[in-house]
Amino acid sequence: MTTMTLIQSSPAPLPALPRLARGLAPSLAPLRAISRQILLGLSFPLALLALWSLGAAQGWVPPQILPAPAVVWQSFLDLCADGSLAAHTKASLIRVAEGFALGASVGLVFGTAVGLVPAFRAWVWPPVQAATRVNALAWMPLLTLFLGIDEALKVVVIGWSVSIPVILATARAVGDVPAALRELGVALHLTRRQRLRLIVVPQALPQIATGLREGLANAWQSLVIVELFASFEGLGYLMTWGRQLFQLDLVLVAMAVIAVLGFTFDLALRGVERWLQPWQTGGGHGL
Repeated sequence: MTTMTLIQSSPAPLPALPRLARGLAPSLAPLRAISRQILLGLSFPLALLALWSLGAAQGWVPPQILPAPAVVWQSFLDLCADGSLAAHTKASLIRVAEGFALGASVGLVFGTAVGLVPAFRAWVWPPVQAATRVNALAWMPLLTLFLGIDEALKVVVIGWSVSIPVILATARAVGDVPAALRELGVALHLTRRQRLRLIVVPQALPQIATGLREGLANAWQSLVIVELFASFEGLGYLMTWGRQLFQLDLVLVAMAVIAVLGFTFDLALRGVERWLQPWQTGGGHGL
């Protein structure tokens, strides 16, 4: 009788490249998600740029009203070449930085005091709420009497516009800390500084960060207005100069620079917020 031997063959190993691709797939998933978000974010501006180019080529809008993208780009290159754009941008960045630092500092301290001290809140909160209903730019004529028309006026007006959302967000965030958490700090015999650092600040930080981002947006909006008022440098002044000369390409260049800078600083604040809140996920919910 012939004996037949069965030889069980093992499956052939996968090639090296497919195995490597399968191993990298989980780590590349966040990168694909970020790339998808970037593409979606760029789709609308690129569509507007295409429509703008088409309208300029077809003559839908007179070039004196809306210059072609190529003209605006050439103006941008010219301003970069002679250094004027860098000088105007530097002046505006200094004003925004000083105004934001002033407004954020005042807003954080004042808002925290309002949220933590009921007596202080009852004393100052009604007039503060009334003052916030008036736009910061409406105070410029009165502030001019005390500060003049130099840099101090511009910084104070920007700081004022920053402080309003920061005060409102901070006071609301600190005041909304659950009483149970405050009582827990007392039960653990934490000092007032420890309760503020370990309980109040982590609980209130998301709303405070939102107020700071709104304040930064207000700073850039106020910058353009204050630089229209007795200023000879800055992106707002560049916009005014271009409008007076009827060179709207200069206006569009300044607008684009302000938009890019504002968006960049907002992203930076979001990064700082995520760094300060490692327990938060991307969706803003606690782990």
